Amino acid sequence: MAKLAQLPGFERASEEQTHARGMPRLRTRYYAFLSYSHRDKELADWLHRELERFRVPSALAGKLTANGVVPHRLAPIFRDEQDLSAGGELAGEIKAALAASQFLVVLCSPTAAKSRWTNTEIESFKRTRPEGCVLAAVAAGEPFASDIAGREDEECFPPALRYKYDRRGKQTTKRAEPLAADFRSGGEGQRLAFLKLVAGMLGVGLDELVQREQTRRQRRLAWLAAGALAGMAVTSTLAVTALQARNEAREQRRDAEGLVAFMLGDLKDKLEPIGRLDALDGVGSRVLAYYSKQNTGELSDDALTQRSGALSLMAQVANLRGDIDGSLRLYREATVGTAEAVRRKPDDPQRLYNHAQNIFYVGEIAQQRGNLHAAEASMREYKRLATRMVELGPDNMKWRMEEQYADFDLGVVLFGQRQFAEAARQFDAASKTIEAISTADPANREYRESIGESLAWLSDSRDAQGRFDQAIAARQSEIATLDHLFAETRDNNYRQKLIHANRRLGILYAEQGRVELALQELRTAVALSDQLLPIEPTNTRWLEYAFNAHLDLAKYLLLTGSKSEASEQIQTGCAMVATLVRRHSALLPGWRWRSVLCSILQARLALSNNDKAGAIRLAQQALAAARSIRTGDAANDAIMLATYFRSAGDVMQKAGDAAAANAAWTSGLAAFPSGVAETPLEKSEHAMILQRTGRRAEAQAIAAQLSSAGFRDPEFSPV
Repeated sequence: MAKLAQLPGFERASEEQTHARGMPRLRTRYYAFLSYSHRDKELADWLHRELERFRVPSALAGKLTANGVVPHRLAPIFRDEQDLSAGGELAGEIKAALAASQFLVVLCSPTAAKSRWTNTEIESFKRTRPEGCVLAAVAAGEPFASDIAGREDEECFPPALRYKYDRRGKQTTKRAEPLAADFRSGGEGQRLAFLKLVAGMLGVGLDELVQREQTRRQRRLAWLAAGALAGMAVTSTLAVTALQARNEAREQRRDAEGLVAFMLGDLKDKLEPIGRLDALDGVGSRVLAYYSKQNTGELSDDALTQRSGALSLMAQVANLRGDIDGSLRLYREATVGTAEAVRRKPDDPQRLYNHAQNIFYVGEIAQQRGNLHAAEASMREYKRLATRMVELGPDNMKWRMEEQYADFDLGVVLFGQRQFAEAARQFDAASKTIEAISTADPANREYRESIGESLAWLSDSRDAQGRFDQAIAARQSEIATLDHLFAETRDNNYRQKLIHANRRLGILYAEQGRVELALQELRTAVALSDQLLPIEPTNTRWLEYAFNAHLDLAKYLLLTGSKSEASEQIQTGCAMVATLVRRHSALLPGWRWRSVLCSILQARLALSNNDKAGAIRLAQQALAAARSIRTGDAANDAIMLATYFRSAGDVMQKAGDAAAANAAWTSGLAAFPSGVAETPLEKSEHAMILQRTGRRAEAQAIAAQLSSAGFRDPEFSPV
């Protein structure tokens, strides 16, 4: 009888032969070996787990069948967790495990049918025991489809599984008919297929196993029902109290979350125009403090949205204070929450909107740091989300506005990558679209603000192409729009934008040689910044706009000989730059280059006061700082470095150090990048460097192009 309980190949001689061939001797006997392609790992994980934890019904355990004595458990099950290259051979441990396994279970799919590794495991098992028990679990594809013309790719049985092996371990031409359990979605059903596989291993009928399991399940349910009835008697009294406490807790939570919604809604909207960062920061901190006492994974959809809103608000405040690292960290944390909200309900446009805002700000910070490739990736994702919003709600003007914002923001990144023509086309098309939207509601403030933004970027793109009249007209229209909005709302965000708009208009006038108009606009920008800064002196963005206006005004005052006023502007602007440098260790690219400009302007001022030694020292200081700047925008860095080499060389030449001047100009020419698109101001720098290094013909050619476009900047002196 004991002999009948053994399968072929499990005799001691087989063990000794296996060990003699160099395989490790395994103390463990495996009930089954699970063979599968690693692309089917998900189903293999489930099948392995279910087989090992399956308990054989007690009425069947110990029973003698054709497969031997029925065990209480089907463990252990061996599975190979390692992947092997197509040309690899079975390791000794795998061969030994196959030899020590009573059954081979093959997870069958078209991928497994093509897997040399899976086929080799089947061959090894069959060569050891030709009559051994091999079972198939069909995950996908069709058994024996390779015999049907045109359906060969659907075959799910590996070659070794489709044929019988003789007693010498050689493959025959006789078709094998392995027991197959159908785990496909349209097949027998996962649980029934599993029981069919187990029945095949135990050597019992499927009906018998199903009946036994049903009986066990009904018995378990009966016990559970009895226990539940007993428990109800104990808990019925507590239930009323628990319900009352739950309702009271829900009411308190509803009140608290209503207050949170007010803080992130009406209160925030009232505080933002004032620009008080401490108040805004306090709102965000209080909301996060409330949610910190709760498990984030268990938050409701509304609570998850409010928590992400608080994180976004605190990130905004951190950004305005110049804490770029902290801002990025908070925005990324907020993005995790909004992404989870979208995952829960992917066709909710409001959730897509919330997520898109955080994606945009992550991209904007990357842009601030000069990482334009990362910025472009974020802006393209922002654009994708906005487009999806419009698809879900084509009549919703808010979603259409988001699509326009996304177009503009992507255009900004393309502009930063010097794709001026493509950026201009995008700004132009988007500008026409927002104008069309605004005609439906001309009093809508958000639409008017978007028109102003589109005009700003349209102006910059026209300026980059040398279309100065169009650039000036667009910038003037933007300023008129912002003036009306500020007069209506007294919102300081519009005043901030006016600083930049007036400054850029001043530079446009200077490029046309209209210096008096340039100085007028630059003085307006300075005056606006002087009104704004006392409201919130720690606002980094306001400080940045202010020092840019002061330093550009100083530059053109020096060129026109207004030395005294220029000195005041240099002192004020450079003090602001120094404040930011001292306050923040992680400087933005614009701050670094403006710090170099301070040294150049101070050198020119020293030269006008006949302090030649001081001028040379400051010029050298500027070059030392410029050489160390790396912002991530290689083309812009190279052009800025070349510009300051030219400027420092001019100072040294006028101070009487011709050798140092020539060295600086030569370095500037070497630094200037080739093959990149240049704005008119950058072309003028290129021409001046060429002229100063003796390449006059090339300089004159560029000068002629600039002259025909109407470029007359007072600093431009190529010949």
